[in-house]
Amino acid sequence: MFSFEMSPEQREMKELARKFAAEEIIPIAAHCDETETFPVDVCRKAWELGLMNLEVPKEYGGPGLGVLDTVLILEELNYGCAGITNALAANGLAAVPLIKAGSEEQKRKYLGMLAREFTFAAFCTTEPGAGSDVAGMSTTYRRVGDDFVINGVKHFISNGSMAHWYTVFATRDRNLRHQGISCFVLPADTPGIKRRRMHGKLGQRAADTAEVVFEEVVVPKSALVGEEGQGFKLAMQTFDHTRPEIGAIAIGISQRALDEAKKYALERQAFGQPIANFQAIQFMLADMAIELEAMRLLTYKAAWLLDQGAGAPIVSSYAKAFGADACMRITTDAVQIFGGYGYMREYPVEKLMRDAKLLQIYEGTSQIQRVVIARNLLKS
Repeated sequence: MFSFEMSPEQREMKELARKFAAEEIIPIAAHCDETETFPVDVCRKAWELGLMNLEVPKEYGGPGLGVLDTVLILEELNYGCAGITNALAANGLAAVPLIKAGSEEQKRKYLGMLAREFTFAAFCTTEPGAGSDVAGMSTTYRRVGDDFVINGVKHFISNGSMAHWYTVFATRDRNLRHQGISCFVLPADTPGIKRRRMHGKLGQRAADTAEVVFEEVVVPKSALVGEEGQGFKLAMQTFDHTRPEIGAIAIGISQRALDEAKKYALERQAFGQPIANFQAIQFMLADMAIELEAMRLLTYKAAWLLDQGAGAPIVSSYAKAFGADACMRITTDAVQIFGGYGYMREYPVEKLMRDAKLLQIYEGTSQIQRVVIARNLLKS
């Protein structure tokens, strides 16, 4: 049976993350957003407190937390700022392929590095012409003796310009689609790699989003993660694993939007009384609370299933699609409740709405989640 009671350890972790968000993230969030400043110092403090690399197994020096534990922490951090939290959480996405399919040597080297040193890692799948269609990627690899040579361009890579190592997906033949894709792990200083940070994003502007170029990048056969030709499957398993974490981002942003809207509605006077007295505002707040609770339950269920060892691709897609779409509605309504002030940077809700939009796009758009869900329904 399900239990909705958190353990003492989980409550302690959430409180630590909540305090960190209040003291370290919220005070600098607006500045980092406006200036597109990557929050290195905040990330270092998070690493020192054990708030990074949450799922790195204990045998490699990490905390070895489960997916639900990770979700509980990330929702608190995202309450402070989704862009800053992206910066300190992206290592987890890069680490999942190694946790699932890496060799013992790869795990000791790369996962151990995350635990021993303050470092960043990045997960490289998305390309200029291949986003949700992972099987359509054009980054290629070929064998040369006992080595592999990688060529191609990756776009919109979280932590891409800051990373010390990458997990990279490439195909040996584009015509093979998903059957030709393999995964590699390699240091970011490998000759032939160029990277640049991409600027001008709508939201989550503190996060490092980068273009990474691979030109005749030679890696040894020991860089292959799992079996050759199994990269597409590994990428999908990774997204199934991390989609509840997108739900956690939605929870954090939505809870902040609801709290800000409620506070403002109780303070703002119109027609001689607080606007919270008007049924139109009350209904908006009520709908926000309903959707927030629903996304929390869906996200927790998906995370719980993964922790039990059950495959949860459909529930993960439910959580990601519903959470992203509901978060967009909630933040838009928060701006509406603030009225003209909600449109100004002086108040936090316009940033929350901008940050929310990305949830409907990355790690599989809301439309792609519906494709996955519909295929599962029709197949069963």
